[in-house]
Amino acid sequence: MLSEPSVKTSAAGKWMFLKKFMQNPRDVGSIIPSSNRLTHKMLEPIAWDRVRSIVELGAGTGIFTKAIYELARPDCKVAIFEKDDEMRTQLLQTFKGFYFCKNALDLQSCLPKIGMAKADCIVSGLPFANFARSDREQIIQQAHDSLSDDGVFVTFQYSLQMRASLQRAFAQVSVSFVAWNMPPAFVYVCRKKVV
Repeated sequence: MLSEPSVKTSAAGKWMFLKKFMQNPRDVGSIIPSSNRLTHKMLEPIAWDRVRSIVELGAGTGIFTKAIYELARPDCKVAIFEKDDEMRTQLLQTFKGFYFCKNALDLQSCLPKIGMAKADCIVSGLPFANFARSDREQIIQQAHDSLSDDGVFVTFQYSLQMRASLQRAFAQVSVSFVAWNMPPAFVYVCRKKVV
């Protein structure tokens, strides 16, 4: 059972998130960071005692990043992707043991550079519905191809729009609903093979 990570967003973090949303709503996707309930649901499928490599796509102000920092084994290699320079710099200063990359579209080319052949888990906060279809499909395919054979890809969206795309890419996709988030969210747990 996953213990509740302590993932409170500071006032400065909330303000930065809102500011970034106002500057670029297509890339940020929401006016406020994810709730504790959504964070818990996103990280629940991960076997923390066994995971040795994890990737986060679209870290934003670091809600999931902080929980990953608390839950990951000391020998777990963690790669964080965040496109926004200011948010990525802030995360880099806070989580010094993690590796940082800029663009999720470069997922497959970045991982070997940091010595990560495959990821045991990929967690995504990317607002796929806002992306061009070609970018969305490319990121999903790269996520699939970057996972170990028994790896898991976990993402959330504010609709069921992504279910068909994820079902085309992954052998198994389960969906749950988190009402206690603003806005409420669907969590997709995707696996390369049926378990």
